[in-house]
Amino acid sequence: MAVPETRVDLTETELAAWRGLLRVHTALVKALDAELAAAHDLPLSSYEVLITLESAPDRKRRMAELADSVLLSRSGMTRLVDRLEKEELLVRDTCTDDGRGCFAVLTDKGAELLERARPTHLEGVRQRFLSHFSEDELRTFAGAWERVLPGAAATD
Repeated sequence: MAVPETRVDLTETELAAWRGLLRVHTALVKALDAELAAAHDLPLSSYEVLITLESAPDRKRRMAELADSVLLSRSGMTRLVDRLEKEELLVRDTCTDDGRGCFAVLTDKGAELLERARPTHLEGVRQRFLSHFSEDELRTFAGAWERVLPGAAATD
């Protein structure tokens, strides 16, 4: 019985789709990060933490959940939270039901910075990405992201 041949290389179309995704993502992240840093002295990773906390109940999340939601390792999240805490943009709060864990809590100062930075970030997202596509194309993207990673396009 013949063993089915397995394809090792990507087809030209597969490679173009994959490389395109990586290159566009990298370019967008660099540009959006630079805009936020220049206008508000706020790196994109910090903006993501603050926006995630703002939308959480009581403006707080467990550190592990926060790391998962912004795609950082737990040690990376700890270092970032250390910096944000020194800048008084968030505070740590202990979990009363779990003495080992702790919450990151958005401060009023963090919420104020986020409010100032949000228009800069959203305009950058619209200009650099969204404006290139129709509403139908954006729905198609959202559907594709959901097929790859369920929940990836969730808006809540």
